[in-house]
Formats: sequence, structure tokens, C-alpha cells
Amino acid sequence: MHKAPMAVIPPHIVSLADYEPCARERMTDVAWTYLQSGAADEITLRRNIEAFQDLHLRGRVLGEVTGGHTRLNLFGHIYDHPIFLAPLAYQKLFHTEGERATALGAAVTQTLMILSTLSTVSLEEVAQAETAPPLWFQLYLQADHGVSLDLIHRAEREGYRALVITVDAALAGIRNREQRAGFHLPPHLTAVNLANAPAKPPPAPGQSLVFDSLMKTAPGWSDIEWVLSEARLPVILKGIVAPEDADHACRMGVHGIIVSNHGGRVLDTLPAAIDALPAVVAAVAGRVPVLLDGGVRRGTDVFKALALGASAVLIGRPYIHALAAAGPLGVAHAVRTLREELEIVMALSGTPTLDRIRPEHLFI
Repeated sequence: MHKAPMAVIPPHIVSLADYEPCARERMTDVAWTYLQSGAADEITLRRNIEAFQDLHLRGRVLGEVTGGHTRLNLFGHIYDHPIFLAPLAYQKLFHTEGERATALGAAVTQTLMILSTLSTVSLEEVAQAETAPPLWFQLYLQADHGVSLDLIHRAEREGYRALVITVDAALAGIRNREQRAGFHLPPHLTAVNLANAPAKPPPAPGQSLVFDSLMKTAPGWSDIEWVLSEARLPVILKGIVAPEDADHACRMGVHGIIVSNHGGRVLDTLPAAIDALPAVVAAVAGRVPVLLDGGVRRGTDVFKALALGASAVLIGRPYIHALAAAGPLGVAHAVRTLREELEIVMALSGTPTLDRIRPEHLFI
């Protein structure tokens, strides 16, 4: 029997890492394996965190920071802080209310939530909640453009502010930890937003499962062009680590880039997100905002990402740990904790606003 979510945040939980053991006590082995696993040997998974530890703050002192704040403007909307909730699938694995609980915690802290195509609560239900947070919709492009277009139009009707197209997961990664544990999604959990999507046909005898089936209908650059022609929302590509891809995306007219290696879950030995960030920022050259997803656990991590050119950061596993441990209260507390850490780093580095955080605040 697993413990119920906590109704009060105990005093020993003072950082995002403190939520992890509490979450483990409240999650099934299936859910824990799914959340924590990475691709292959999990080198990129570990490196996402370790790379932040290899970056050192310069430690500027005696700065004037009176009146400072963490607000930012993205695509014409003001956000209270640059800490966003990454899209993460099947959240009812971690809490009975799933994405509803996450959305409530995000709303309390006025935190942007990016809802996954593979959510266990419909995009309409999340948006129509009495207390809904600012929302973007993450889109996995479907083989049938009609299914993708329906998702785009639904998101537009419900007031989502942007589309985030994940481009680095045409195939699920080889996650050996999941394979060893015999992971399978419980039958009562489904991707409700894709209820009417057709199943992929199996390959013909003698054909490759990868090349002739799974990748046969995988999206390409032409599909991004199609989305840009159809969508009325800003289009952001998530899963870029190569500067050449970032430049190509900008020339096509995308509105934003998220540097991400999918939390180390798809292709192992990719660079850590923070290691890939500077080259992508250089290639983009200010044409569009660049965000970072992967490895953020501390306010210092947020600060380092902003110093290297990110406009905002996404967190994934840490807020799910908080969700499993304490539901909406945990999500809200985790975000507030990370934001307070960021404010302290800013204050002690002489940077009263986000635009004052520069590369010279790091030893690089």
C-alpha cells in the first residue's frame, strides 16, 4: 500500500531534491520506472544535471537590486517568472487527478504549464478549469494531418497561447530500465486527446519495424512548414540541440526554440541541454527566444541558463516528484521554492532583472 499524498508540506522539504524520496513512497514501481528512466546507459540523463554543477558563478557583489523582479515578456504575454512546467505525459500515473492537479498548482503560482498531447486529462478540461494557469500546448505531430489540425484548432479555441512541437522523439528511446522492469502503461490510462487517432499499421513481413513502419510517417521539415501555414499561434520547436537545426528552424519562420534532449529519454550520449545551449543561442542570433529544458534543479541552474542566453527554463521530473508527494500543493511549493532560490541568486549577483543576467556572471 502506497502512502497518500501529503496534505501539508513538512519542514524537512526545503529543496526540489527533497521531494524525490517522498514521491517514491507514493508511486508504484511502474510509475517510478517510467518517470526516472532514460535512454540506454542513461549517460545524457545524468549529464543534464552534472553539467550545471560544472558551471561556476562569478559571484559579483555590492550590486544595487532594489525593486528587482523576475518578470518576462514572451510572445506578447507577461509571465511572473521564467520557470515553466514542461510537457510530461500520463500524469495520472503519479497522482489520481493527473494534469488537473498540476494545473491547479501552476495556477496558484501563475506558472506557465505546457500540456502534453499524451495527457490523461483533455486539453479542454485543463483550460476550462475554474483556476487555469497560463497554457501552451505540446503537439506530437500525427501521421494524419487531419488529426494534428484538429488538435491545433482545439488548442486555439481553448485559449492556449502557443504550440510546442516536439521534434526529437519520432521514435521512443531504447529505455533499458523500462525493459528490464517490464514496463507497460496501465490499461485504464490513455492519451485522451488522441481518442480518435488511427493506430499505426504493423510492417509487412520482411520489412524493418523502424524504417518501414515507425519512421514511415514520422514528421519532417515539410510538416513544420505545414503547421506554420495552418496555426494562428506561435510555433515553438522543442528538442533542438544542433545549431544547424536551430538556424534552419529560424529561416523557416518558427517563433521559438527549446533546447532539449527530451530529458535524456530518447537518444543517449547527446550533450547536456545546458552544454548545447550556447551554440544554439549563437546560431539563433536573437531572431527568436530560446528556452532550455533539462537538468534544472536549483535556482542557480535557472540563473546559469539565463546567463547563457535562455529566456526561460522548463522543469519536468522535479514537479512530478512534488505532484506525487503532495498534489497541487507540492507543485506550487516546488515552483515557489525554485523561484525564491532564483531571486536570491539574482540579488547576490547584482542582477535585479532577468535581462541583466549575462555570460559575464559565469566563469566560462
